[in-house]
Amino acid sequence: MSDVPFTLDQLRILKAIAAEGSFKRAADSLYVSQPAVSLQVQNLERQLDVPLFDRGGRRAQLTEAGHLLLSYGEKILSLCQETCRAIEDLQNLQGGTLIVGASQTTGTYLLPRMIGMFRQQYPDVAVQLHVHSTRRTAWSVANGQVDLAIIGGEVPAELHEALQMVPYAEDELALILPSFHPLAKNNNIQKEDLYKLQFIALDSQSTIRKVIDQVLSRSDIDTKRLKIEMELNSIEAIKNAVQAGLGAAFVSLSAIEKELQMGVLHRAQIEDIVVKRMLSVIFNPNRYRSKAAEAFTNEILPRFALQGWKHYLDSPSIEPEILKAATPNSASS
Repeated sequence: MSDVPFTLDQLRILKAIAAEGSFKRAADSLYVSQPAVSLQVQNLERQLDVPLFDRGGRRAQLTEAGHLLLSYGEKILSLCQETCRAIEDLQNLQGGTLIVGASQTTGTYLLPRMIGMFRQQYPDVAVQLHVHSTRRTAWSVANGQVDLAIIGGEVPAELHEALQMVPYAEDELALILPSFHPLAKNNNIQKEDLYKLQFIALDSQSTIRKVIDQVLSRSDIDTKRLKIEMELNSIEAIKNAVQAGLGAAFVSLSAIEKELQMGVLHRAQIEDIVVKRMLSVIFNPNRYRSKAAEAFTNEILPRFALQGWKHYLDSPSIEPEILKAATPNSASS
């Protein structure tokens, strides 16, 4: 096979069909006609001399050869994007793109402020923020789809060799009550008071929920005795429910700054207990590091970070120090 038997456009079409599950939806997502998509697939199958899709069912299913080509195709397309971004860097931050990832809480409440600071300094750099679960975010960093990410959970075990993880900042998870709750009159509440409250919480499988349970258990609090009134799937929903008097909750301190200032929520201090988790920054040391990513790392991240992170940035060789500073197991969830 002397010539490459496929084009980048054909790989994009293959990826779109696999993602959308049909030729028509793939065509719509690419803003081309369905006949054009079908023709490209037919040409690709003829050039490779293998079928790429099982066409018997309602959903477009990849054959074994199709899965293999998709796997390599995604790597090829990722490298193409990386190449374009490296060329854009020649303009010395007078353009280019920065892609930052985050898990849900940090992506909703912390990253927008950080990106705002970055945009003030580098208005010509396009910034994208991808907010997903810790697992999906880690995979995006590993695949080169995201430059760096701030997460609050654990990196999947299968990515420990691919990623470097550095402890970044502590995130306090505060106990909030309705401002009119009887316990809101007290500066501190006792451990036993927790058993009297009705709690609103995230799903039991969420990272933050697991961290809260771990910290409370280490403080000799029986989490099984806590009364979970309801489970909701977003921090905003939980805040609104607490504000409406439906119960108490643990949420990130960064998520309730406005509500505390307005006095619509009360932050209760638990005697001798502070619930915290460690946020971490993850990188892929084997991927190209754009000038935009380096600028964000060196100039924006230190403003919110622990002293330990700032120490790494003060090193003469910034990137190697950061990447060697910690193994993936060095930060807690």
